[in-house]
Amino acid sequence: MRFSIAVIPLVLFAALAGVFLLNIDKDASVVPSVLIDKPAPEFSLPPLPGRDKGLSRADLTKGEVSVLNVFASWCVPCRAEHPLIKRLSREAAVPVYGLNYKEKDPEDGVKWLAELGDPYTAVGMDLSGRTGIDFGVYGVPETFIIDGTGQIRYKHVGPVTVEVLEKVLLPKIAELKG
Repeated sequence: MRFSIAVIPLVLFAALAGVFLLNIDKDASVVPSVLIDKPAPEFSLPPLPGRDKGLSRADLTKGEVSVLNVFASWCVPCRAEHPLIKRLSREAAVPVYGLNYKEKDPEDGVKWLAELGDPYTAVGMDLSGRTGIDFGVYGVPETFIIDGTGQIRYKHVGPVTVEVLEKVLLPKIAELKG
């Protein structure tokens, strides 16, 4: 009896170590999402100050592949990936929509895009973060590829890098465009 009680912590440790070792080489930016191959959530977001058009689910269901990039002016990785989002917008030839996530001041998103350039077809302000939660956003930046029917086909967590852009996003978009 004493022997079996003493073995339980060792068995638990061995099980946890096994789980750790099985996942040690996995890419942390590839987070499975329950929304893959599911319709994008319903949402309707107001535009940035000074703009006429916000963003809604209807924009993602216009019959063409699109990209939704979740960004914020306070997000340092968003600033790092922004040149690649501009490149994605130019090279993929699909609408790239921006979801401006949890800004304290709505003008911050406007100033950020004025400074860095605006690659977005339209931008919606998600001041409360509710739409981001509905999309399963863990943190910014995150990028979604959505097919023409509004189905989420791919989700990238973290900043887009050159490798991610060239080896994952552009090929996935080309595949979905057919």
